[in-house]
Amino acid sequence: MFCGEYVQGTIFPAPNFNPMMDAQMLGGALQGFDCNKDMLIDILTQRSNAQRQMIAGTYQSMYGRDLISVLKEQLSSHFKEVMVGLMYPPPSYDAHELWHAMKGPGTDENCLIEILASRTNGEIFQMREAYCLRKEIHKYANREEGYSDPAMAAQDAMVLWEACQQKTGEHKTMMQMILCNKSYPQLWLVFQEFQNISGQDLVDAINDCYDGYFQELLVAIVRCIQDKPSYFAYKLYRAIHDFGFHNKTVIRILIARSEIDLMTIRKRYKERFGKSLFHDIKNFASGHYEKALLAICAGDVEDY
Repeated sequence: MFCGEYVQGTIFPAPNFNPMMDAQMLGGALQGFDCNKDMLIDILTQRSNAQRQMIAGTYQSMYGRDLISVLKEQLSSHFKEVMVGLMYPPPSYDAHELWHAMKGPGTDENCLIEILASRTNGEIFQMREAYCLRKEIHKYANREEGYSDPAMAAQDAMVLWEACQQKTGEHKTMMQMILCNKSYPQLWLVFQEFQNISGQDLVDAINDCYDGYFQELLVAIVRCIQDKPSYFAYKLYRAIHDFGFHNKTVIRILIARSEIDLMTIRKRYKERFGKSLFHDIKNFASGHYEKALLAICAGDVEDY
């Protein structure tokens, strides 16, 4: 992220919020064989996550049923994934996505890399607590906070440079330790020192020296430190255009970043790729699924 830049989400707490009224309207929308999907979108995409948790609690008291369970029963396909995803508290949503990424014989490395490279210490700690993922993601929650040391930055940059040259197991471990453990302000200095030492951007050096998922993890960490909204704009573009609209990635990023920096991600997307995120979602998605994604995106005609 550009130093000192203000980032903004697309979903904010609704004014004049009434959880009892919202729960009643959801109860009506979810009755019968053909539920009112427009009503679900209008309520759940226009409330903050904290407000949705209050709605869920009120719904449970009114109807004696868990709202997430009812949504899972009544809805289907990608629209269900969006509506259910909106109902999880952020740490639980991240943990849920990680658990599914690690479940079964095939691991979804792209999901693991995206989440673990982009979340803060606090977010990873809450995620670990939410689903008891302590063993699996322990090493990603040890980043130092706040301070920077120019002398140490020069040393760390030299270690990274040597790691790019030597490529031994020990050097790979040292590189990962620096990128996973040093504070963001410290890594800003390290990246500048690396450029001075090598005459090369660290991302380019990593791409030249490594491949596979190790390379993708390191690049993701560096890009998130440099400019997190740009990283997510890039991930969304690839998910939409390079993977034939990879629904799980698009849904995950829009929900996870909706109250943090999705508006800034939209801005980066338009700047970098020429067309708006709103335009590309409209071209690839359809029906109530499209309508839900666009509502989270907070797009309008000007974005088309």
